[in-house]
Amino acid sequence: MRVAVLFTGGKDSTYAAYLAQKDCLEVRYLLTMASKNPHSWMFHSVNINMTKYQAEAMGIEQIIRDTPGEKEQELEDLKEVISFLEKDFDGVVNGGIASSYQKSRIDLICRELGLTSISPLWGRDPIELLSEMREAGLKAIITRVAAEGFDEGWLGREIDESCIQDLAKLQRKYGVNPSGEGGEYESFVVDAPFFKKRVEPAEVEKIWEGSNGYLLIKKARIVEKRQ
Repeated sequence: MRVAVLFTGGKDSTYAAYLAQKDCLEVRYLLTMASKNPHSWMFHSVNINMTKYQAEAMGIEQIIRDTPGEKEQELEDLKEVISFLEKDFDGVVNGGIASSYQKSRIDLICRELGLTSISPLWGRDPIELLSEMREAGLKAIITRVAAEGFDEGWLGREIDESCIQDLAKLQRKYGVNPSGEGGEYESFVVDAPFFKKRVEPAEVEKIWEGSNGYLLIKKARIVEKRQ
């Protein structure tokens, strides 16, 4: 089956793309919606322009479309992109884990266009999934935090075993979703098992705004993988 992957540059959509390839699906496109609204209900906005480096590292064609990020209207923007390209693929893969809002709307778009909606991460335990990603070789850094328990020190932190344990502590103490599905945090993947090369942030800036903040990647480069 030929598929397009809804791609944000974060751990979940990247891992979903990896699982799609592992399941012998042909990933034709990475579909990236560049939201101008940092509080979009559907899409990431932080460092979305840096996803072009990830697409290059994967060797997969990326389609980027701007959207104002207005609730519900952004879905029409997504549907328009998928509709324009739908003859090139049979299904749409997404990295949703627990957001019924996102999944229901993606499922609806696919039904209306006669495409298969594929959610390989749906319903997974977030801690187990994070550990599975880590063990598979996916390397991601935290680029945005917006929930109680997080501070500026989380920005740029790699999601390694220590980080996963700390996320589990925040879940117990504050009710934080360890996967970030509630908007608690966002991530950016620098390497994955199916990347031909890796992405290296070359210049970053931490921007903190009282109780939340983000890591702005100003420059990045594609480099050979470490042996």
